[in-house]
Amino acid sequence: MKDLNGKVSIIIPAYNEGAIIKESLIETIKTFEEFGCDYEIILIDDGSSDNTLAEALKIAEHHPRLTVKRNMENYGKGRALKKALRYVKGEYVVFLDADLDLHPGQVQTLFDILKLDEADVVIGSKLHPNSVVEYPFSRKIISFIYYAIIKILFGLPIHDTQTGLKLFKRKVLTEVFPKIVVKKFALDLEILANAHRLGYKIAEAPIVLKQKREYGRLGLKAMIQTGWDTLAIFYRMNILRYYDKVRPDKKDP
Repeated sequence: MKDLNGKVSIIIPAYNEGAIIKESLIETIKTFEEFGCDYEIILIDDGSSDNTLAEALKIAEHHPRLTVKRNMENYGKGRALKKALRYVKGEYVVFLDADLDLHPGQVQTLFDILKLDEADVVIGSKLHPNSVVEYPFSRKIISFIYYAIIKILFGLPIHDTQTGLKLFKRKVLTEVFPKIVVKKFALDLEILANAHRLGYKIAEAPIVLKQKREYGRLGLKAMIQTGWDTLAIFYRMNILRYYDKVRPDKKDP
C-alpha cells in the first residue's frame, strides 16, 4: 500500500470495549505504519459505560493520527459511523470493528481486490470460499439464513453484508450516507443495498475470523431487531421508494 494514491481513513466504532481497545488501537496503528501509506484513525465511542473512552484518549495522546470522538449516549453503530464520516479526510474509508476478531492487516487484501476488480466497495465475507472462520456453528447457520433472506429481498451480488471489515471509496459513502435511516446492525445492509442500487461495484474478499464471543455483538434481541430493520429497508426501497427521493445534501438530524 506504499504506492497507494490517496489517504486512508479507518473508522472504528466502539461500545464497551475497554478490555481490548488499547490493544486494538496499538495493533491498528502498528499495521498501518508498516503499510507505509498516509492514514488516519477515527474512533467513535458510542456512549460506552466502561473505560473505552479513557483508554482511547490515552493512546491518542501519543499518536496524532488517531482522533477520538464520543456520542454521549449509545445510539448504535449506524449513528456512530455517520458521525465519524464528518471527520474523514481520506479518499478511502475502512470500517473496522474494535474487537480484533478481524486483524487490520487484512485490509491489504481488500485494497488488492479493489484495484484488481476495479471495484468501488470491497467487503470482507465469512462466506467467501477462501475465508478461514472460527465461530460457533449456530452463528454459521444464522449467517447463511440471513444471506438467503437478503438475496431474495435485494438480489445483492454478495454473500455476507455483516462482517465488520469493509473498504469504500469515499465518494460512495458521501452519496449513500444521507439516505441512511438504520442506526444499529442492519446499517451494513442499508449501505450496501443503496450502493448497489446506485450502480457502484461491490466485490468480496476472503477473511480470517477468530470470533471470541458466541454471537459476536449480536444477542437474540439485536438479531430480532436486525430482522425487522431488514424488512423496513426493503419496504423503504421497493414500496415507498424512499431512497430515490432523498436529496444528497440531506443532513443527519
